[in-house]
Amino acid sequence: MQPGSFDPTPRGTDRPPPTAVPPAVEAVGVTKRFPGVVANDRVTFEVLPGEVHTLLGENGAGKTTLCNILTGLWKPDDGDVLMAGQPVRFRSPRDAHAAGMFMIHQHLRLVESMSVSENVVLGWSKRRGLQFSPRQVQREVAEVAEQYHMPVNPDARIWQLSLGERQRVEILKALYRGARILILDEPTTVLTPREADLLFGSMREVVTAGGSVVFISHKLPEVMAVSDRVTILRKGQAIATVGIGEARPSILAELMVGHAVAEHHRDVPDQPVGPTKASPPLLQLEGVRADGDLGLEALHDVSLEVAAGEILGIAGVAGNGQSELAEVVGGLRPYTSGAVRVAGVTLPSGDPRAAIRGGVAFVPEDRMGRGLAPGLSITDNLILKSYRDREMGMGPLLSRKKAGALARRLMTQFDVRAPGPDTRVRQLSGGNAQRVLLARELSSKPRVLVAASPTRGLDVNSTQDVWKTLLDTAASGVGVVLVSEDLDEVLSLCDRVAVFYGGRVVGVVCPREVSREKLGLMMAGAAA
Repeated sequence: MQPGSFDPTPRGTDRPPPTAVPPAVEAVGVTKRFPGVVANDRVTFEVLPGEVHTLLGENGAGKTTLCNILTGLWKPDDGDVLMAGQPVRFRSPRDAHAAGMFMIHQHLRLVESMSVSENVVLGWSKRRGLQFSPRQVQREVAEVAEQYHMPVNPDARIWQLSLGERQRVEILKALYRGARILILDEPTTVLTPREADLLFGSMREVVTAGGSVVFISHKLPEVMAVSDRVTILRKGQAIATVGIGEARPSILAELMVGHAVAEHHRDVPDQPVGPTKASPPLLQLEGVRADGDLGLEALHDVSLEVAAGEILGIAGVAGNGQSELAEVVGGLRPYTSGAVRVAGVTLPSGDPRAAIRGGVAFVPEDRMGRGLAPGLSITDNLILKSYRDREMGMGPLLSRKKAGALARRLMTQFDVRAPGPDTRVRQLSGGNAQRVLLARELSSKPRVLVAASPTRGLDVNSTQDVWKTLLDTAASGVGVVLVSEDLDEVLSLCDRVAVFYGGRVVGVVCPREVSREKLGLMMAGAAA
């Protein structure tokens, strides 16, 4: 298989029938308890040699806990872990590595100032001593990369690589050290379609060579495309294991959440929504430039328009100016030149209060770090933008009664599931925390909503809830800017898509007129 030649269609039933060979790794009746929570409840799960086995489930279903037990990070309270039919007791991930099992986490663990080959052998005892040869290591890393079709330069520094290339380095590190079982935790979160295809092709090379892959993902099209079997976890229990030839996305989604999941998408009209003479732009960016966190220019002469009722998607690989754009419109980052206008009124640079007064609502990418105050209650978070309003006070004082009444109303309206409005936000699931954030921002009746990666880390049910909220918001006449690296999200929801590369808009396209492949090439700077 050549790089990029992965066929993203369901695999069907082409997998040969199982043999008498024992599973590569197996969890038998595994239970793991934390204070007040049973994270894994008598879970049985097996991965055969030569298969991609997907773990599917909502946030908090126990997927990562199970994999942390398999790789020795945590010990099970009950049950056993077997490799090749033999019980194993890993005291740490180092023991799992010695047995040939590696987990690639969402947050990559690389030293940016070091080269690819240096990261591959860093901390590996086999390469210590006087016999260490950097050139030999570079050759060996290049050979492994070629064998598994994972193009990367062994001499390159990590900081010079894209996120997709950095992920390849993590996987190469495992394969170079003799991995026979790879566990990949949400590996495509920040990848372009081409990078995801490369990853899937490499996964097939691993299993073709007799290895095994455990794939953790929320994205059902990916699960259908790359899996041999799927095990669904729900509330810590293994609900079912199905062959991919028997599975359908709707069936998998229903098994995940315990009920049918409504799918929401944009009904794109023949004439897509956008600014016209009859419908002037609600949000307008004209020649905007802005610096990034390191003082370098992150936005270069960006001009965009959003009409009332339109969802404009901002697509791009992380680090190409999308986050800075969202912060500029939200008033959190000053712009150095150009203008940002809402309903014809220019917003001052770097003034979040002025942006709020101008009708801008902002849902940041880091919902817990920048969007919400985790240590405060739901009520306190919901009134952060309105506590100065006369409706919230008793003279000069805040009325807790009125604040509580508002919180209960918004919790009902946005389906925030919690014991009550006094619950601390840090105690909420990711989906409920995002509902609190959306409830606060949308209750201010904005003209423009900027939502940055609003479904990142959310399960399929919470994702669909957020999608419906965005669609309903646009239908009410609000102009929506959706910043997302998830192409399924962008193509499902948006009227138009502006593609960013290197801090510039390299094209604005209509979803019904562009393929995923074309969009991916634009995101990678290879097409305009």
